[in-house]
Amino acid sequence: MAKEIGTYKLLIREGHLDTYGHVNNARYLDMYEEARWDLVTGRGYGFKKVHDIQQGPVILEVNLKFMKELRLREEITITTELVDYPGKIGRLKQQMIKPDGTVASEAIFVFGLFDLKARKMIEPTPEWKKAVGYEG
Repeated sequence: MAKEIGTYKLLIREGHLDTYGHVNNARYLDMYEEARWDLVTGRGYGFKKVHDIQQGPVILEVNLKFMKELRLREEITITTELVDYPGKIGRLKQQMIKPDGTVASEAIFVFGLFDLKARKMIEPTPEWKKAVGYEG
């Protein structure tokens, strides 16, 4: 079922770096999240909607791989694809692609839709499914 549903360009800046001159490992999660919010916002499910309807995304697990260094002023592309979404819980795959096409990092995120009032996971709504590229 994996299908690319979004791309996001990002310039590696000074604030992303650690003392070794490459991107700090903790910043990868921030950058992946930035790309996911850009994706769902563009599909009508942004921060305002989450707070208006009190239902939003939640990350339950992540498997993050570091394959190549990301360095200052590289413009990377973060791709996002929906791997599967068989019930309440789905999986997204994201990759950070260097300018030469090399995969620098890959992450699999286990996620779902969270009801902010009831404080529990809920079945994905049609609007949420659209936001994450589910067409099944």
